[in-house]
Amino acid sequence: MVKLGGSTLGAHDTSIADIAAARRGGRQAVVVHGGGAAISAWLARSGIEPRFARGLRVTDAATLEVVVAVLAGVVNKQIVAQLGALGAPAIGLSGADSLILQARRYDEALGFVGKIERVNPYPVEELLRLGYLPVIAPIAVESDDGAAPQLLNTNADTAAGELAAALHAGRLVFLTDVDGVLDGERRVLPRLSVAQARGLIAEGIAAGGMVPKLEAAVRAAGAGCSTRIVNGTRPGALAAALSDGGGGTTVG
Repeated sequence: MVKLGGSTLGAHDTSIADIAAARRGGRQAVVVHGGGAAISAWLARSGIEPRFARGLRVTDAATLEVVVAVLAGVVNKQIVAQLGALGAPAIGLSGADSLILQARRYDEALGFVGKIERVNPYPVEELLRLGYLPVIAPIAVESDDGAAPQLLNTNADTAAGELAAALHAGRLVFLTDVDGVLDGERRVLPRLSVAQARGLIAEGIAAGGMVPKLEAAVRAAGAGCSTRIVNGTRPGALAAALSDGGGGTTVG
C-alpha cells in the first residue's frame, strides 16, 4: 500500500516511476493519493476561499463539488495515465465505488468531511487478483437509514491506513515532503513502536499533517502492517523503502 501525498505530486520526484517499476517487477500495490494543493488551486479559480479546522478542510457543498471533481477526476486520472504510460496496469477509483469507503460526518463545523467507519475491501482485492494496480481517491459515501447517499471528503492518510488494515497489507509507505517523523529536537526518528507513536501525538511533538499519518500507522499496525514514512521527493525513495533501505521512519 502506497500513500502518494498531494505535497509531492508534480514535484518531479520518481514516485510514479518507482510505483510502476515495483508493479512491473511483480509486486502487488494499491495507491491512495491526496491532492490538497490541486484542490486549493481549483477552489481559487472558482472564487472559493479555502478554510481549515482541526487540520481538516472545511467542506461546504460548493467545496465538495470541487474536491470530488479534482480528486476523483483530474488528479486520479493523471496518476492513472502516468502509471499506464510506464507499463503499470492502473485503474482509477474513488472510495465511493462499490462503497469501498463508508463514513460519517464529524460535525456541522467541518461540513461534508467524513470519518471512515467501514471499508469494503473486496472490489480492491478482486482488481489485485486480476493483476491491476488500483489507484484510489479518498472520497467516501455516507448512507443513513434510507436517506439519499452523500459523498464525503476524507483525509487521504486516514483512508490509506484503513485500507491497509482491511486488505491486510504487508507494508504501508507514506510518500511525503519531509524526511520522517521528528523528535522534540527536530531529529528524524528511524523507528517507533505503536506506543511511542501514540506518545508523540499525545505530547504534541507530532503536529499538523504528521498526526493523521501516525494515527494511520497505528491503525495499520493493529492488522499486522508495518509503516514507513519517507521523503517522496528524493529519487528512489519508494524503492528504498520497499527494500528496507534509505531514511525515513518505520512504525510498528
